Amino acid sequence: METEEKLRSGVGDEGGERRLKKKRKRKKENDPEDQKQEHGNEEEEEVVARDPLEVFGRDIMVMILSNLDARSVALSLLVSRAWHGVASSDRLWSSKCEELWHGKAHIPRASQVRGLSKLAAYSISVMEGKRTRIMKDDLCDHVWEFHFSKAAPEYWRNLDPYWKGTGPLMRRYFHPDGSQSAGPGDRVWGGHECCYSVVTSIVGDGKIREHYVRINRWPRMFVSRNQDWSWEMSNCLYCYSSIPDADKTGGTGPLFSPSVNISPQAFGR
Repeated sequence: METEEKLRSGVGDEGGERRLKKKRKRKKENDPEDQKQEHGNEEEEEVVARDPLEVFGRDIMVMILSNLDARSVALSLLVSRAWHGVASSDRLWSSKCEELWHGKAHIPRASQVRGLSKLAAYSISVMEGKRTRIMKDDLCDHVWEFHFSKAAPEYWRNLDPYWKGTGPLMRRYFHPDGSQSAGPGDRVWGGHECCYSVVTSIVGDGKIREHYVRINRWPRMFVSRNQDWSWEMSNCLYCYSSIPDADKTGGTGPLFSPSVNISPQAFGR
């Protein structure tokens, strides 16, 4: 008897639940507010699933991408052909180039080629800024400040405005014919003939074993690059530093081929 009563009560409970669910379903179908809310949720889901470029349009997407860093914009090039068209626009990369070049001592000549896209100009500039092998064009394009190091003889340092604080630093100029000259009124420059050479030793796989600049028979100067893309050359006796000339028309340095492989890896992490 008890078992039969439990079975009947269970069936009754399940039947009650089914009736309650049906009642709620009918109420929901008859309630226009619930239907409106449900329809709105479906529309929201549909918008989320659509391509943002289709939703916002080209102009707004350019504004959105302009707020991202260069690497993120470069990654968006890979989304689709339509995204590539937006993310590679000169309108977008012109501002990125200005941000990159701000505060830099030198602007690469290769990035200033007429007709070059701003995306390519940005990529070339990043790769050029990482270059540590100095070229003849770099030497000739820039004006160089010169001063003796602390290890130089005292007599030389007494003639050097860098150590005496008596005026602007001495300046040196490299010329395409391999000669070198000094600024007017230079007390150290003796007017003697001076020539320079750039020496680069390369081993297997294109790896540079040693790289230096030498003037006459003086000790070789080793080359380094600063974060602002300026150059330094130094040995145990003296040091050369390139003077900033970012405002120089057409840029400076060697003119490499503008055909570069644009990839997010080129923009760093």
